[in-house]
Amino acid sequence: MGGRAMPTGSASVARTLRRNATNAARRLWQGLRRKEVAGFRFRRQDGATHSTDGEHARDADRTAVLAAQRFALLRFTNDEVFHNLDGVLETIRLRLKEPRPRVEGSTT
Repeated sequence: MGGRAMPTGSASVARTLRRNATNAARRLWQGLRRKEVAGFRFRRQDGATHSTDGEHARDADRTAVLAAQRFALLRFTNDEVFHNLDGVLETIRLRLKEPRPRVEGSTT
């Protein structure tokens, strides 16, 4: 898969995080690989669980930065992934099908 170069050392960290992924993360990625969701491919963003106040604060900061760059984030609980994977995938599919505003100067 082509794409942007990762910072030095990031590949080994990413491999370790994938190897130590939670059961819910493994299940979600199996579902995303198994089903084509609205014709989109997905890239994994590795990271630890987000359960402490500090992690929630960093998530909020990261969400604000990504929103400023016109990215949207969807977050799902482990319970949702385990007990309603089809619903999670459908939520992703519906979000991807929503019309997106054009960016000035964009050709897409």
